[in-house]
Amino acid sequence: MVWTPLLSIRPSALIAPLGVWLLLAVLAIGNGVFRETVLVPRMDEHRAHVLSTAILAGVILLVSYGFFAWSNRSFTDAELIGIGLVWTVLTVGFEFLVGYAEGTPVSVTIEQYDVTAGQVWIVVPITLLLAPYLWGSVLRV
Repeated sequence: MVWTPLLSIRPSALIAPLGVWLLLAVLAIGNGVFRETVLVPRMDEHRAHVLSTAILAGVILLVSYGFFAWSNRSFTDAELIGIGLVWTVLTVGFEFLVGYAEGTPVSVTIEQYDVTAGQVWIVVPITLLLAPYLWGSVLRV
């Protein structure tokens, strides 16, 4: 059955990764402040966006590597996939919630995912989705 692996996820396996996501959220906010205060004044908005996105993807990879490298917990494949899904859903949900609170139309938030318009933000949720499985499975060996 398709849902059997999802049912095998131990709820306790998601607690520590939630703390990691909170750390990543704080670092992402710091990255946004860095982009607006340091990068944007020195380069055009699009280049600042691309560089900031690359920095954040690197931070996600480093922090998630650190968590899985030093965690004494063994995660199943389903749990690693679940962690990636939770991180991604929380991040995208947070982004839309903040946009809503600021009065940003949903269409503007959705435009950030349009790679045909030169947007690269999609790299961040993809990195969040894949990083737990990547590091959790590589470091498990």
